[in-house]
Amino acid sequence: MIISDVMSKNPVYVNPDTSVTDAKALMIKEKISKLPVLDKSNRLVGIITKNDLQKAGPSDASTLDIWELGYLLSKLKVEKIMIKNVVTVQCNEVVEEAARIMADKKIGCLPVLNGDILTGIITETDLFQTFVNMFGARHPGVRAMIELAEKPGELAKIANAVAEKNGNIVSIVTCEGSDVSKRDITMKISNISKSDIEDILNSCNAKILDIRET
Repeated sequence: MIISDVMSKNPVYVNPDTSVTDAKALMIKEKISKLPVLDKSNRLVGIITKNDLQKAGPSDASTLDIWELGYLLSKLKVEKIMIKNVVTVQCNEVVEEAARIMADKKIGCLPVLNGDILTGIITETDLFQTFVNMFGARHPGVRAMIELAEKPGELAKIANAVAEKNGNIVSIVTCEGSDVSKRDITMKISNISKSDIEDILNSCNAKILDIRET
């Protein structure tokens, strides 16, 4: 899956000279928590988050009244508090690489570029949506988590047996098993009963780790 397929396109953005007050109002209006910052040439120069805006606010120890605070924040520009060294990703990158970058760097979003031009933004919410789709979570059926021997043809045996029963494999997700000789597989199967699926898996020498109707 490619990032351009799952990213939020045409993201809302601000300029470096946008006031903190206006940036906060825009986030509230658009119901977002991240804003890319583009210069006059529409080049990405920073990003600002809801947390950045909160940090820019006064501390509890401030003696300024509400009018003084409002005035100061209206004069404070985004460029003074934005993150300047922005981690980005290209629109033709794969989704799992974006997820890896965000996990490794502990960040909640990545501006998406096409060359030097901002074309989208991918957030934790976009990745969660991708996760839901990959596991077929919105489709009714039987979800089975199994352990198979890590060798060619094992998964094909199950797929063929499901097809013979007129079942439909909605999704398949695989990951490393308990050791290098095994692979864990999560499948969502529809149009076939749980008992029939259990029979298929047992006949194919698959170890059933979990199976349930969803």
